[in-house]
Amino acid sequence: MANTAQSKKRARQNERRFAVNKARRSRIRTFLRNVEEAISSGDQKAAAEALRAVQPELMRGVSRGVLHKKTASRKISRLSSRVKAIA
Repeated sequence: MANTAQSKKRARQNERRFAVNKARRSRIRTFLRNVEEAISSGDQKAAAEALRAVQPELMRGVSRGVLHKKTASRKISRLSSRVKAIA
């Protein structure tokens, strides 16, 4: 339990930041799910389009501190290789 004024303020800030980061993570996961669905359907054009949409979202997550840079790069790399394999 926060006792000092500073720790109470920090707790409020953490709650707000958690909500924002949670929304960002959810948005990124939605874009990733769209790519996964396009890959599983076998439609390379739709998968490539979804991949182009997810790349800036992942990198935005990196710049906002939601994801690690190498995590985002790994996800992009693996998804792009799976999209190429559809052809």
